[in-house]
Amino acid sequence: MILQASKRGGGTELGRHLTNQRDNEHVEVHEVRGFMSETVMGAMKEVQAMSLGTKCRQYLFSLSLSPPQAESVRAEVFETAIDQIEERLGLTGQPRMVVFHEKEGRRHAHCVWSRIDANTMTARDLPFFKMKLRDVSKQLYLENGWQMPRGFVDSKLRDPRNFSLAEYQQASRAGLDAKAVKATVQECWAVSADSQAFGKELETRGLFLAKGDRRGHVIMTHEGEVFALSRMVDKKAKEVVAKLGEPDSLRSVDETRQHIVQTMTPRLQSHIREAKRIAANQMKPLLEKRQDLQTRHAQEREKLDEGQRRRHQTETRERAMRIAKGFRGLWDRISGEHAKIKKQNEVEAFFGLQRDRDQRHALIEAQMVERRTLQADIVEARHRHARQVLLLYKDAAQYRDMQRVESEPSREFNRAASNHTERADRGRDPAPRPKGRGLELG
Repeated sequence: MILQASKRGGGTELGRHLTNQRDNEHVEVHEVRGFMSETVMGAMKEVQAMSLGTKCRQYLFSLSLSPPQAESVRAEVFETAIDQIEERLGLTGQPRMVVFHEKEGRRHAHCVWSRIDANTMTARDLPFFKMKLRDVSKQLYLENGWQMPRGFVDSKLRDPRNFSLAEYQQASRAGLDAKAVKATVQECWAVSADSQAFGKELETRGLFLAKGDRRGHVIMTHEGEVFALSRMVDKKAKEVVAKLGEPDSLRSVDETRQHIVQTMTPRLQSHIREAKRIAANQMKPLLEKRQDLQTRHAQEREKLDEGQRRRHQTETRERAMRIAKGFRGLWDRISGEHAKIKKQNEVEAFFGLQRDRDQRHALIEAQMVERRTLQADIVEARHRHARQVLLLYKDAAQYRDMQRVESEPSREFNRAASNHTERADRGRDPAPRPKGRGLELG
């Protein structure tokens, strides 16, 4: 069970988080102990008011208990864990509140203690609480037979699968198929009569005709890859020139790269918006199903609670009727019958409580299985849509890099020219002059 805790103030904000019905599918206030109030917000106000009599600003100790997602964990396991932590940290007897949250098929608990000792009006010290919680967490994994995270075995072996957006954008993607590009260029070459027609045919297939650095014709992909045209069509340079003419009228490689950026960036932005719109439409039925499931589960729990309340009232009346009153009651006390009946009532009440808890746990577990099945579909859809959008973002970033790379040489040239002019104005050149002929500026 993962345990995360902190000393904190802000009781009002924490109380709103614990009772937040908007971001959680189900919220159950399990226990409010040691306070005058029976509500979470009322208890938070009591702690805050008591802290005003001290200098303590972090008057609360907040703990979240998250069991493994696939495990069925009873309320008693949470209660035992909280009691162990309370004793280990020196919070025994302190007022506390326990709240269960359910979201996306997972159930976890929050426990909040007051650190203010009412007898001494000081805050309970919590030295090394993180190390102590780590030991309790490992013990809970062992006691319950759960698979322990590798991070508990070796701190260097933590789960590396928490990818950020930047890490997703670094994901590898299949490269260009050189044979497919060559076949496409040859098809365009065969159906074109001149340079203009050839360039249009290429652009309809995401390829661009440009002038290479050595005055030859080259083909550029929309990703900035450059190929010699003569090799792509298996022709000599003279044959290419004979059909297309000299490449002087064509854009250079850098100019073509800028042209690609200017034309592709708006298109990619449009694709990104379209991908997000499609993702939202495809997620809508799943989210509606999640809302329907949440409503139905809440109704089932209310129905169970109401049935258990009526049964508890009926059984309590039946047990009360067993205890005789008046002279008969006095005789039962003398004969010891009263003690037997009382013991029987206590045993039945205990087993009735256990029965109700078992029924509620069985209902929650069945609902959690149903909710996890739906959550798996939601997660798979989210990942699929994220992969599509992230690939588009990666392409957009690539085009920005293409533009940046093209502009860097000109900035370097301007910087060199500026430095040379400044040295000439000062009448000195502190840098050693390189050997051989160089570029003379100014």
